[in-house]
Amino acid sequence: MTEKTLLAIDPGSAKCGMALVTRDQNGQIQIVWRKICEASQMIDQILVAKSVRPFELVVIGNGTSSAKAVRKIREDAVGMAVLVVDEKNTTLQARERYWTNTKRRGWRRLLPATLQVPPEPIDDFAALILAERVLNSA
Repeated sequence: MTEKTLLAIDPGSAKCGMALVTRDQNGQIQIVWRKICEASQMIDQILVAKSVRPFELVVIGNGTSSAKAVRKIREDAVGMAVLVVDEKNTTLQARERYWTNTKRRGWRRLLPATLQVPPEPIDDFAALILAERVLNSA
């Protein structure tokens, strides 16, 4: 298996979740960088991610704002490859991933994680799910 790094974006009308993810030669997937930013800052944050680690592919969820995000990337980040993928169930999976990566305290420990809504945005975890879908299928 070859090493591969990509940037996944969960685009929204107000904010975007981003995750720079790499798969090593052993098939292990690791988060290199993640961010939630205003939609207007998406291109600036793509450049920040590129400075953290070079990548050749941007993966974007096919939600409501995906066409606008793809158009913006093609206009302002010329030459960057873009792949639009199905984002079905990413929000539910992102909730689970949030609770896997965040220790539950107090009363939150008593309820199953699947019944809880995270107290902060999880768009970056939704982007992570998109990245994993692509990396696991390649």
